[in-house]
Amino acid sequence: MIDFFKILLTLMLVHIICEFYIQPKSWESAKRAKRFAAPELYLNSILHGIAILLPAWLLAFNLTTTVYLAVIVTVTHFILDLCKVTAEKACRLSHFVIQQFTYALLLMVFAFYMSKGVTIESVLKHEKFFEALMVIFAYLLVLKPTSIVIGNVLRTYSISSSTDKTSTHGLEAGGELIGYLERVLILTFTLVGSYAAIGFVLAAKSIFRFGELSKSGDRSMTEYVLIGSLLSMVITIVIGTLISLILGIKIK
Repeated sequence: MIDFFKILLTLMLVHIICEFYIQPKSWESAKRAKRFAAPELYLNSILHGIAILLPAWLLAFNLTTTVYLAVIVTVTHFILDLCKVTAEKACRLSHFVIQQFTYALLLMVFAFYMSKGVTIESVLKHEKFFEALMVIFAYLLVLKPTSIVIGNVLRTYSISSSTDKTSTHGLEAGGELIGYLERVLILTFTLVGSYAAIGFVLAAKSIFRFGELSKSGDRSMTEYVLIGSLLSMVITIVIGTLISLILGIKIK
């Protein structure tokens, strides 16, 4: 497994440097404006292909493997980059995430292929494999499924007609995103055994919410927000605590 992570981290390091530090901002603008006709689109792909030669040399890949890696990286990056720059403005974030995830997956497959003694069977039997699955399961559980549960619970409560929750001028789906971030933080602190840090998350949210709720002057809206926040917190802490007990994480 050491060889796998060594190869993967080296390849990912080169990708991050090329994608986010070496590539000028003007290239990104030019690619979105000209798309296929942008020389920057081809230059960026070639840059990644050439840069990947350095880790291939450091990790002592043979010539055939190095050529395959450079070609695959160049072509894959060109396709993914083209998909990203041709996406509509509203979908740019999702395309960016898909692009980076797909590229990381490609590098993982290559690292897996080049690692000595690493097989699918050895990964499945690794002592940390079950723990990793449990952690991933916990994070997936506190995101969309928990949002659905909270939404269904809140539908059973009605707020006063003087205050319509849909009439606020907040960001579209902003509340849902805040809930996601809140639960991710709470789950993370729970899994690392730091329950005291959860109080800082709740305090920070309360400070920002206090002004909004005090201006509304509506008790039903205040109770509505409190129910959603507390329900989100309780579900996340319960899930995190159960996972912590299964994994044997100690509370600090």
